[in-house]
Amino acid sequence: MPEVLRAIAPGPGEPVLAVLVRLVIALLLGGLVAFIYKRTRPTGEATPSFNATLVLLCILIAMVTQVIGDNVARAFSLVGALSIVRFRTVVRDTEDTAFVIFSVAVGMAVGSSHPTVAVSGIAVVGLAALVMSRLHGSDLPDPYRLEVRVGLGHDAETMLRGTIDEYVSSRRLISISTARQGMAIEVSYRVALRGENGGGDLVRALNRLEGVQSVSLQREIVGET
Repeated sequence: MPEVLRAIAPGPGEPVLAVLVRLVIALLLGGLVAFIYKRTRPTGEATPSFNATLVLLCILIAMVTQVIGDNVARAFSLVGALSIVRFRTVVRDTEDTAFVIFSVAVGMAVGSSHPTVAVSGIAVVGLAALVMSRLHGSDLPDPYRLEVRVGLGHDAETMLRGTIDEYVSSRRLISISTARQGMAIEVSYRVALRGENGGGDLVRALNRLEGVQSVSLQREIVGET
């Protein structure tokens, strides 16, 4: 470990080896962040694309941090350049947002030659995420993903709540987003049905509601990511 710390310490002219070592460490630690995310999220919610995003984000932030260094003008230039990027995918959960910030923080720590902060952060945040996932008890029996699209102008959550609760024993809101170029609202839940054959009744009941455009109910495979 001391040899690694010396290798990534800043030196005159920033040797190529030091830069490469930092990026490799960012890759490894980003992989740990993605692993923690996968292990602490409910079954079926940790998508491969989001795991890859966490790893790549950690490496990219480490690169950006090294490019900026102590140059304030360069920092503002990079902020301006990155501000033109638009992400169309909405983060589904506030906990997912926390993991994005987690990956950014680890990348910044590695890029600014503070590996001890990165490693310590992974240990503490990983332990906290594991404990909270156990206390949260978010795994539902026989989980299903329910997606409902309603027309714009309706309070989707209020309109759907009563009907959904008639057919499910537990539910958890995953996301609310716009669809069809802002002309509709899409609501996604993770639910457990009251009975094995209640899925069809739930779909039919939701389709009868005024304003509902489409309903999708899918059973999630245990262990699927």
